[in-house]
Amino acid sequence: MKNQERHVAIVGVGLIGRAWAAIFARAGWNVRLTEPHAPTLAAAPGLIRDELHALARHGLAADPDGAAARISVAVSVADAVKGVEFVQENGPENVDQKITIFAELDRLAPPDALLVSSTSAIVASRFTEMLPGRSRCLVGHPVNPPHLVPLVELCGAPWTAPEAIARAREIYREIGQVPVTVDREINGFVLNRLQGALLAEAFRLVGEGLISAEDLDHTVKDGLGLRWSFLGPFETIELNAPGGIPDYCARYTGFYKELASASAGPEVYQSPKVDRVIAAWPHQPSPERIAALTQRRNERLAALAAHKAAQKDKS
Repeated sequence: MKNQERHVAIVGVGLIGRAWAAIFARAGWNVRLTEPHAPTLAAAPGLIRDELHALARHGLAADPDGAAARISVAVSVADAVKGVEFVQENGPENVDQKITIFAELDRLAPPDALLVSSTSAIVASRFTEMLPGRSRCLVGHPVNPPHLVPLVELCGAPWTAPEAIARAREIYREIGQVPVTVDREINGFVLNRLQGALLAEAFRLVGEGLISAEDLDHTVKDGLGLRWSFLGPFETIELNAPGGIPDYCARYTGFYKELASASAGPEVYQSPKVDRVIAAWPHQPSPERIAALTQRRNERLAALAAHKAAQKDKS
């Protein structure tokens, strides 16, 4: 367990904020929650406790009740950030609201506290430029659900201090996440750009009638997804040619150039391809279906995370 005197503020306690609270509390940090919507704030501790117990059932939290006891509610941002060394902001995906939130955080948080946003798509330079403490601000973009998928993309603004990135990277590593650093700001960071490239091709293949929507999903979840859960794309190609990556590039560059020249463009998200994808998907959205999919996703991710943790302990 980490030092009991380490404190983090979780600003915004929707789905992502609650997950961050569980992660930090599980790692031994004292967690203060704050949220402008009073009913959401009031419900958060119980929901986080339930999630910690769910993690414990998979061997992913050693002491769920002890972790839950380290979580407290702060009625104001000022109370939440008092004496903390780290702030994880999880507000709306809106630039103007981010500007307001970070101005308040920069004014109220201790001057040596890191101010980190969970934003999925807004680069830090758009909401930190005018702050006196802008050098300590950065993005720490998680993958949903972050308590089961450990990747965190760190991306600073041009004025973010390298020391801030280094500290954030170390803290995320200490709490069990897998931080990666995006060296320059780019829309979508890295994960969403990779996901977007695959999704565009998926829309094209289904929209052009080359494969059914359900079989496309099977191709990823029972094919690429299984492989990529243990090996990244560069590790994969290193193993797929006797001479490693140079050999792979020599063998297959022509083939991939041909694919790239015919890859999906922005028009793939316009009719009629989108209409064909919608028509090809045999399911209708409903609260019951979403709940079932969420449960199945979380159970499978938890099992995979537990397996990876066990393999890591053996190595």
